[in-house]
Amino acid sequence: MDTQKYQALLQAIEAGSFSAAAAELGYTPSGISHMVEAVENQLGLTLLRRSHAGVTLTENGQRLLPALRELLHAEALLLQEAEELRGLSCGRVSIGSYSSIAAHWLPRVLCAFQEDFPGVSIQLMEGVHQELDSWMEQRLVDFCLYSYPPLPHCEWIPLRKDPMLAVLPPEHPLAREKAIRLEQCQGQPFIMPSRGEDYDVVNLLRECGVQPQIRFSTIENYAAMSLVEYGLGISIMNELITKGRVNRVVMLPFDPPRHIVLGVAIPSQAYASPAARKMIEYIRRMLAVST
Repeated sequence: MDTQKYQALLQAIEAGSFSAAAAELGYTPSGISHMVEAVENQLGLTLLRRSHAGVTLTENGQRLLPALRELLHAEALLLQEAEELRGLSCGRVSIGSYSSIAAHWLPRVLCAFQEDFPGVSIQLMEGVHQELDSWMEQRLVDFCLYSYPPLPHCEWIPLRKDPMLAVLPPEHPLAREKAIRLEQCQGQPFIMPSRGEDYDVVNLLRECGVQPQIRFSTIENYAAMSLVEYGLGISIMNELITKGRVNRVVMLPFDPPRHIVLGVAIPSQAYASPAARKMIEYIRRMLAVST
C-alpha cells in the first residue's frame, strides 16, 4: 500500500512541525511538506495550519484524524498478518498500562516474549484509567492493562484480583486495628492519588457513599504515601501499587474485604495485530489466575 504520504501527515501532526517529522522519517522538510500537500489536494481539504512555530490541525484535520490513524493501523495489521504467515519475525506492540502493572508484572512477560520474538518492538505507555481508555480509542495503544470495567465496546480478559488497602500514618488511631471498615474513612483527612481522580478509589468511595475530606491530591502514589507517612492524611490504594515502597506507613485490609479486578482490555482480539495477539497469549499464560 502506498501510504507514505499519510504516515508523513500523521508524523507531522504528532511532531508539530515538518522538520521534526522529517528527522523522524528520514526525509527532508520539503519532502514532508509535499506529501502533506498531496494528501490535502487529494481530499480537497486543508488539514494543517502552517506557521513559523510549526503546524497544527485545522477543524477538518481534527475530524479526519481518527480515520487517518485507522488507515495506518489497517496497513500495519495487513503487513503483520502477512509476516505471521512467514513466522512472527517483526511487528510492533503498543501497550497501555497502570504503572503498578508495568513495574511488577510486565517485566518478566516482556523478557520471555523478547527471547522468543526479538524482532518485535514494544512500546509501553503508563497512565491512569481515563488516559488509557482515551489512548485505546485513539488507536495509540493496541490494548490496556488496568482495572475493570473497560470501555463498553472492548473485550475483557480478567487476570487477577487485587485487594484494596487503607494506608495510614503509624500514629493514626485506626493504625492499631487488624482491619477497618470503609465507613471509618468518612470525614477523614484524605490524600487522593492520580491527579485527584484515582478511578478505583473514587469508584469505591462512591459505591459505599463515603466522603473523606480530600486535603491533597498527587500525580504519583509514591508521593501520596510520603504525605501519609508525615501524618497529613490517610489514603486508599490497591495492594500491587504498594509493592516495593519504602515508607513508614500502616496498610490495613478492609472489613468486609474490597478488591479490584486487573486484566486486559482490547477493542477486538479478532482484529488485533498478530504481535498483539501473541503478546496477550504470553500475558494470559504468565499472569492469569482464578478470579
